Amino acid sequence: MYTLNPTEIKAYLKRIGMDEIKPPTLEFLSELQAAHVAYLAWQTVDIFAGRPAGIHLRESVELMLNGRSGYCFHLNGAFSVLLHSLGYTVRWHRAGVQPHGEQPRVNSFHLGLSVLLPGSDNPDEQWIVDVGLGGMPFQPLPLRYGTYGQAPFTYNLLPSSVAAEGWRLEYEPNGPSLGVDYAPDPVSQLDEFIPKHEFYSQSIQSPWHNTFLLRQRDAQRSHELRGCMLRIHDAEGIRKMEIRTFNEWISTLTDVFHEPLVRYSKMEREEMWKQVQTAHEDWKRTQQS
Repeated sequence: MYTLNPTEIKAYLKRIGMDEIKPPTLEFLSELQAAHVAYLAWQTVDIFAGRPAGIHLRESVELMLNGRSGYCFHLNGAFSVLLHSLGYTVRWHRAGVQPHGEQPRVNSFHLGLSVLLPGSDNPDEQWIVDVGLGGMPFQPLPLRYGTYGQAPFTYNLLPSSVAAEGWRLEYEPNGPSLGVDYAPDPVSQLDEFIPKHEFYSQSIQSPWHNTFLLRQRDAQRSHELRGCMLRIHDAEGIRKMEIRTFNEWISTLTDVFHEPLVRYSKMEREEMWKQVQTAHEDWKRTQQS
Protein backbone atom coordinates (compact mmCIF):
# COMPACT_ATOMS: atom_id res chain seq x y z
CA MET A 1 0.00 0.00 0.00
CA TYR A 2 1.44 3.37 -0.91
CA THR A 3 1.42 6.51 1.25
CA LEU A 4 -0.14 9.86 0.36
CA ASN A 5 2.05 12.93 0.64
CA PRO A 6 0.93 15.81 2.93
CA THR A 7 -0.58 17.76 0.03
CA GLU A 8 -2.63 14.73 -1.06
CA ILE A 9 -3.77 14.07 2.50
CA LYS A 10 -4.99 17.65 2.86
CA ALA A 11 -6.77 17.46 -0.52
CA TYR A 12 -8.47 14.19 0.46
CA LEU A 13 -9.58 15.62 3.81
CA LYS A 14 -10.91 18.74 2.09
CA ARG A 15 -12.94 16.49 -0.24
CA ILE A 16 -14.75 15.08 2.80
CA GLY A 17 -15.23 18.41 4.54
CA MET A 18 -12.29 18.17 6.96
CA ASP A 19 -9.26 20.41 7.30
CA GLU A 20 -7.24 19.18 10.28
CA ILE A 21 -4.82 16.27 10.48
CA LYS A 22 -4.88 14.64 13.93
CA PRO A 23 -3.09 11.71 15.59
CA PRO A 24 -4.48 8.24 14.67
CA THR A 25 -6.94 7.82 17.53
CA LEU A 26 -10.36 6.19 17.64
CA GLU A 27 -11.96 9.62 17.89
CA PHE A 28 -10.28 10.78 14.67
CA LEU A 29 -11.12 7.47 12.95
CA SER A 30 -14.77 8.05 13.84
CA GLU A 31 -14.65 11.56 12.39
CA LEU A 32 -13.03 10.27 9.20
CA GLN A 33 -15.53 7.47 8.65
CA ALA A 34 -18.54 9.70 9.28
CA ALA A 35 -17.25 12.35 6.87
CA HIS A 36 -16.34 9.81 4.20
CA VAL A 37 -19.77 8.17 4.30
CA ALA A 38 -21.55 11.53 4.22
CA TYR A 39 -19.56 13.16 1.41
CA LEU A 40 -18.62 10.24 -0.85
CA ALA A 41 -21.69 8.35 -2.02
CA TRP A 42 -21.63 4.71 -3.10
CA GLN A 43 -22.59 4.85 -6.77
CA THR A 44 -22.74 3.21 -10.20
CA VAL A 45 -22.66 6.43 -12.26
CA ASP A 46 -19.54 5.59 -14.28
CA ILE A 47 -20.70 2.01 -14.83
CA PHE A 48 -24.07 3.28 -16.08
CA ALA A 49 -22.27 5.68 -18.43
CA GLY A 50 -20.06 2.90 -19.81
CA ARG A 51 -16.91 4.55 -18.43
CA PRO A 52 -15.95 2.52 -15.35
CA ALA A 53 -12.81 3.47 -13.44
CA GLY A 54 -10.20 0.89 -12.44
CA ILE A 55 -9.71 -0.18 -8.84
CA HIS A 56 -5.94 0.10 -8.49
CA LEU A 57 -5.27 2.20 -5.41
CA ARG A 58 -3.90 5.25 -7.19
CA GLU A 59 -6.90 5.26 -9.54
CA SER A 60 -9.30 5.05 -6.62
CA VAL A 61 -7.57 7.86 -4.74
CA GLU A 62 -7.58 10.03 -7.88
CA LEU A 63 -11.35 9.57 -8.11
CA MET A 64 -11.77 11.07 -4.67
CA LEU A 65 -9.24 13.87 -5.18
CA ASN A 66 -10.90 14.86 -8.46
CA GLY A 67 -14.39 15.33 -7.03
CA ARG A 68 -15.71 11.90 -7.96
CA SER A 69 -16.61 8.68 -6.15
CA GLY A 70 -17.28 5.01 -6.88
CA TYR A 71 -18.45 1.80 -5.29
CA CYS A 72 -16.97 -0.58 -2.72
CA PHE A 73 -13.62 -1.32 -4.34
CA HIS A 74 -12.94 2.38 -5.01
CA LEU A 75 -14.29 3.72 -1.72
CA ASN A 76 -12.75 1.21 0.66
CA GLY A 77 -9.55 1.05 -1.41
CA ALA A 78 -9.05 4.82 -1.30
CA PHE A 79 -10.09 5.04 2.37
CA SER A 80 -7.54 2.36 3.27
CA VAL A 81 -4.79 4.46 1.66
CA LEU A 82 -5.91 7.57 3.55
CA LEU A 83 -5.99 5.72 6.88
CA HIS A 84 -2.60 4.12 6.25
CA SER A 85 -1.17 7.54 5.38
CA LEU A 86 -2.54 8.94 8.66
CA GLY A 87 -0.81 6.25 10.74
CA TYR A 88 -3.49 3.58 11.14
CA THR A 89 -2.77 -0.11 10.61
CA VAL A 90 -5.21 -1.20 7.89
CA ARG A 91 -6.15 -4.71 6.78
CA TRP A 92 -8.05 -5.78 3.66
CA HIS A 93 -10.47 -8.72 3.85
CA ARG A 94 -12.33 -10.87 1.40
CA ALA A 95 -16.04 -10.28 1.88
CA GLY A 96 -19.40 -10.92 0.29
CA VAL A 97 -22.75 -9.14 0.35
CA GLN A 98 -25.97 -11.12 0.88
CA PRO A 99 -28.77 -9.65 -1.27
CA HIS A 100 -32.38 -10.07 -0.23
CA GLY A 101 -33.63 -13.56 -1.12
CA GLU A 102 -30.14 -15.08 -1.40
CA GLN A 103 -27.72 -16.91 0.88
CA PRO A 104 -24.70 -15.53 2.79
CA ARG A 105 -21.41 -15.76 0.95
CA VAL A 106 -17.76 -14.67 0.98
CA ASN A 107 -16.93 -14.40 -2.71
CA SER A 108 -14.62 -11.36 -2.90
CA PHE A 109 -17.32 -9.25 -4.52
CA HIS A 110 -16.75 -6.87 -1.62
CA LEU A 111 -13.51 -5.46 -0.19
CA GLY A 112 -13.69 -5.33 3.59
CA LEU A 113 -11.55 -3.23 5.94
CA SER A 114 -10.43 -3.51 9.52
CA VAL A 115 -8.16 -1.16 11.48
CA LEU A 116 -5.83 -1.41 14.46
CA LEU A 117 -5.25 1.64 16.65
CA PRO A 118 -1.55 2.19 17.36
CA GLY A 119 -0.81 3.45 20.83
CA SER A 120 -4.25 2.61 22.23
CA ASP A 121 -4.89 0.71 25.46
CA ASN A 122 -5.72 -2.35 23.35
CA PRO A 123 -3.59 -2.05 20.18
CA ASP A 124 -4.52 -5.57 19.00
CA GLU A 125 -8.27 -4.91 18.94
CA GLN A 126 -9.71 -4.80 15.44
CA TRP A 127 -12.18 -2.11 14.41
CA ILE A 128 -14.54 -2.69 11.50
CA VAL A 129 -14.69 0.22 9.08
CA ASP A 130 -16.70 0.11 5.86
CA VAL A 131 -17.37 3.18 3.75
CA GLY A 132 -18.12 1.16 0.62
CA LEU A 133 -21.74 0.06 0.86
CA GLY A 134 -23.92 3.14 1.25
CA GLY A 135 -26.11 1.64 3.96
CA MET A 136 -23.40 0.70 6.41
CA PRO A 137 -22.58 2.11 9.87
CA PHE A 138 -21.70 5.76 10.26
CA GLN A 139 -19.02 4.94 12.87
CA PRO A 140 -16.31 2.27 13.33
CA LEU A 141 -17.43 -0.84 15.22
CA PRO A 142 -15.22 -2.88 17.53
CA LEU A 143 -14.90 -6.53 16.56
CA ARG A 144 -17.07 -7.51 19.53
CA TYR A 145 -20.33 -9.24 18.75
CA GLY A 146 -23.44 -7.30 19.61
CA THR A 147 -25.92 -4.69 18.39
CA TYR A 148 -24.79 -1.17 17.56
CA GLY A 149 -26.39 2.11 16.58
CA GLN A 150 -29.76 3.66 17.24
CA ALA A 151 -33.10 3.04 15.55
CA PRO A 152 -33.73 3.04 12.69
CA PHE A 153 -30.03 2.45 11.99
CA THR A 154 -29.10 -0.56 14.08
CA TYR A 155 -26.53 -3.16 13.04
CA ASN A 156 -25.77 -6.63 14.34
CA LEU A 157 -22.21 -7.94 14.45
CA LEU A 158 -22.05 -11.71 14.88
CA PRO A 159 -19.97 -14.75 13.87
CA SER A 160 -20.13 -15.61 10.19
CA SER A 161 -21.82 -18.87 9.24
CA VAL A 162 -19.86 -19.13 5.97
CA ALA A 163 -16.33 -18.01 6.96
CA ALA A 164 -14.58 -19.88 9.78
CA GLU A 165 -13.60 -17.38 12.50
CA GLY A 166 -14.98 -14.61 10.32
CA TRP A 167 -17.67 -12.10 11.19
CA ARG A 168 -20.97 -10.94 9.78
CA LEU A 169 -22.36 -7.41 9.82
CA GLU A 170 -26.11 -7.25 9.33
CA TYR A 171 -27.63 -4.13 7.88
CA GLU A 172 -30.10 -1.75 9.39
CA PRO A 173 -33.70 -2.95 9.03
CA ASN A 174 -34.98 -2.07 5.55
CA GLY A 175 -31.40 -1.78 4.31
CA PRO A 176 -30.34 -2.40 0.70
CA SER A 177 -29.10 -5.94 1.51
CA LEU A 178 -29.29 -8.36 4.41
CA GLY A 179 -25.67 -8.34 5.51
CA VAL A 180 -21.99 -8.74 4.72
CA ASP A 181 -19.73 -11.66 5.69
CA TYR A 182 -15.98 -11.14 6.12
CA ALA A 183 -13.13 -13.65 6.06
CA PRO A 184 -10.71 -13.10 8.98
CA ASP A 185 -7.37 -13.51 7.19
CA PRO A 186 -5.98 -10.28 5.73
CA VAL A 187 -5.05 -10.15 2.05
CA SER A 188 -2.06 -8.17 0.81
CA GLN A 189 -2.95 -7.61 -2.86
CA LEU A 190 -6.05 -6.45 -4.73
CA ASP A 191 -5.49 -8.97 -7.54
CA GLU A 192 -8.30 -11.25 -6.37
CA PHE A 193 -10.81 -8.40 -6.56
CA ILE A 194 -9.96 -7.21 -10.09
CA PRO A 195 -11.97 -9.93 -11.95
CA LYS A 196 -14.92 -9.23 -9.65
CA HIS A 197 -14.74 -5.54 -10.52
CA GLU A 198 -14.53 -6.39 -14.22
CA PHE A 199 -17.70 -8.46 -13.89
CA TYR A 200 -19.54 -5.78 -11.92
CA SER A 201 -18.50 -2.97 -14.23
CA GLN A 202 -18.58 -4.62 -17.67
CA SER A 203 -20.74 -7.75 -17.75
CA ILE A 204 -24.37 -7.60 -18.90
CA GLN A 205 -24.99 -10.10 -16.09
CA SER A 206 -23.91 -7.56 -13.49
CA PRO A 207 -26.63 -6.33 -11.11
CA TRP A 208 -25.39 -2.80 -11.89
CA HIS A 209 -25.63 -3.13 -15.67
CA ASN A 210 -27.79 -0.21 -16.90
CA THR A 211 -28.52 0.76 -13.27
CA PHE A 212 -28.13 4.39 -12.20
CA LEU A 213 -27.84 4.14 -8.43
CA LEU A 214 -26.39 6.22 -5.60
CA ARG A 215 -26.50 5.63 -1.83
CA GLN A 216 -25.48 7.99 0.96
CA ARG A 217 -25.80 8.16 4.75
CA ASP A 218 -25.48 10.81 7.37
CA ALA A 219 -26.10 10.79 11.10
CA GLN A 220 -29.89 11.08 10.81
CA ARG A 221 -30.92 9.47 7.53
CA SER A 222 -29.99 7.45 4.48
CA HIS A 223 -30.67 8.36 0.85
CA GLU A 224 -30.90 6.23 -2.26
CA LEU A 225 -31.38 7.56 -5.78
CA ARG A 226 -32.31 4.84 -8.24
CA GLY A 227 -32.86 6.44 -11.63
CA CYS A 228 -35.60 9.02 -10.94
CA MET A 229 -36.71 7.71 -7.55
CA LEU A 230 -35.29 9.19 -4.35
CA ARG A 231 -35.73 7.06 -1.23
CA ILE A 232 -35.25 8.71 2.17
CA HIS A 233 -35.06 6.67 5.39
CA ASP A 234 -35.02 8.36 8.79
CA ALA A 235 -36.62 8.12 12.23
CA GLU A 236 -40.01 8.98 10.70
CA GLY A 237 -39.88 6.00 8.34
CA ILE A 238 -39.33 5.59 4.61
CA ARG A 239 -40.65 7.93 1.95
CA LYS A 240 -40.09 8.09 -1.78
CA MET A 241 -40.05 11.02 -4.17
CA GLU A 242 -40.13 10.98 -7.95
CA ILE A 243 -37.60 13.29 -9.63
CA ARG A 244 -39.37 14.83 -12.64
CA THR A 245 -37.00 17.37 -14.21
CA PHE A 246 -33.35 17.55 -15.25
CA ASN A 247 -32.67 20.50 -12.94
CA GLU A 248 -34.23 18.74 -9.97
CA TRP A 249 -32.16 15.63 -10.75
CA ILE A 250 -28.91 17.60 -10.94
CA SER A 251 -29.75 19.46 -7.72
CA THR A 252 -30.43 16.17 -5.93
CA LEU A 253 -27.17 14.68 -7.15
CA THR A 254 -25.21 17.74 -6.07
CA ASP A 255 -26.92 18.72 -2.81
CA VAL A 256 -27.74 15.28 -1.37
CA PHE A 257 -25.07 12.99 -2.84
CA HIS A 258 -22.27 15.53 -3.39
CA GLU A 259 -22.03 14.24 -6.98
CA PRO A 260 -21.86 17.13 -9.47
CA LEU A 261 -20.92 14.79 -12.36
CA VAL A 262 -17.64 16.65 -12.86
CA ARG A 263 -16.40 14.07 -15.38
CA TYR A 264 -19.29 14.74 -17.74
CA SER A 265 -20.04 17.68 -20.01
CA LYS A 266 -23.42 19.42 -19.95
CA MET A 267 -24.39 17.53 -23.10
CA GLU A 268 -23.35 14.22 -21.54
CA ARG A 269 -25.33 14.99 -18.38
CA GLU A 270 -28.42 15.78 -20.43
CA GLU A 271 -28.00 12.54 -22.38
CA MET A 272 -27.57 10.59 -19.14
CA TRP A 273 -30.78 12.15 -17.81
CA LYS A 274 -32.64 11.11 -20.96
CA GLN A 275 -31.48 7.51 -20.52
CA VAL A 276 -32.46 7.54 -16.84
CA GLN A 277 -35.85 9.06 -17.64
CA THR A 278 -36.55 6.56 -20.43
CA ALA A 279 -35.71 3.63 -18.16
CA HIS A 280 -37.91 5.13 -15.44
CA GLU A 281 -40.90 5.48 -17.77
CA ASP A 282 -40.41 1.87 -18.92
CA TRP A 283 -40.35 0.76 -15.28
CA LYS A 284 -43.55 2.70 -14.50
CA ARG A 285 -45.35 0.99 -17.38
CA THR A 286 -44.40 -2.43 -15.96
CA GLN A 287 -45.83 -1.38 -12.59
CA GLN A 288 -49.14 -0.39 -14.20
CA SER A 289 -49.56 -3.56 -16.26
